[in-house]
Amino acid sequence: MAQWLVKEEPDHYSYHQLEHDGKTVWAGVKNPLAQKHLRSIRKGDRIFYYHTGNQKAVVGVAEAAGDAYPDPKDQSGKLYVVDVVPVDALARPVTLAEIKADGRFADFPLVRISRLSVMPVSKTEWSRIEKMSRD
Repeated sequence: MAQWLVKEEPDHYSYHQLEHDGKTVWAGVKNPLAQKHLRSIRKGDRIFYYHTGNQKAVVGVAEAAGDAYPDPKDQSGKLYVVDVVPVDALARPVTLAEIKADGRFADFPLVRISRLSVMPVSKTEWSRIEKMSRD
């Protein structure tokens, strides 16, 4: 099982909205590297939900409800989507500033490639963020 982080503007689709809806199709990813990561998402993979914009924080945990699949709305056949379900909100949001202040995250794509909207999260990074949310 892999871990991922996906980003979304909370005014567009917040984690609270995902909890309310119970499931969503994660679509609209156009960046080639983000698409490569999205295509790798498999059923059961854990996903950190990150709010962009003014909040800039990891706010919740979601899960892939199935494997990524071709976007039925994309006529080019190049884009993929994945169904995502909420698991739980973090005890408290973990801000980008907190993550950047911890040198152990120096290689984390959220720090290195800030505009990437779908990225892998190592087991160590996942554990650190979960711990930070409880501190």
